[in-house]
Amino acid sequence: MQGIDGYTQPSFSRSDRLRRFIWGMAYAALFRPSLAPFHEWRSFLLRLFGATLGPNCHIYPKAVIWAPWNLRCEDVVAVADGATIYNPSEVFLGSHSIVSQEAYLCGASHDYNDPGFPLISAPIRIEAYAWVCARATVQMGVKVSEGAVLALGSVATKDLEAWHVYAGLPARKIKMRQSHKS
Repeated sequence: MQGIDGYTQPSFSRSDRLRRFIWGMAYAALFRPSLAPFHEWRSFLLRLFGATLGPNCHIYPKAVIWAPWNLRCEDVVAVADGATIYNPSEVFLGSHSIVSQEAYLCGASHDYNDPGFPLISAPIRIEAYAWVCARATVQMGVKVSEGAVLALGSVATKDLEAWHVYAGLPARKIKMRQSHKS
């Protein structure tokens, strides 16, 4: 008897897929068409679906949040239009952190060494005053430490140290950043 082909099986439970379907409908009908300045409305919708958001979060209407129930933001967080947060595991965004246009926080992959090709995921942590620049990517399990900058189009494959600027593929430390802390 042959085993079940992992490539053809869903990676998520039926209840999870149903929850994401309902969120997808709310996203398409209520979140995405909202006007850019309606940050409180979008925060309300995200909270309705389980997100934890501090005050003054600016999540723009063309940002894609895969699973609001796995999103935790402190105060004054910005997620720009075109940014994607793929979060089967928790994504944490610290106070005054920024995720710029078309940035990608990728919280999952597949175990390519396992014949069943199962989904694997790990949390992502973007700490206070950190900035993930436009078109930059943060891989699962990575921490972007306080004040770190991941430059345009760069890919963070490992943790980034506090108050440094990283660039490239994979991202490498290129210089220090002046701390905003007094």
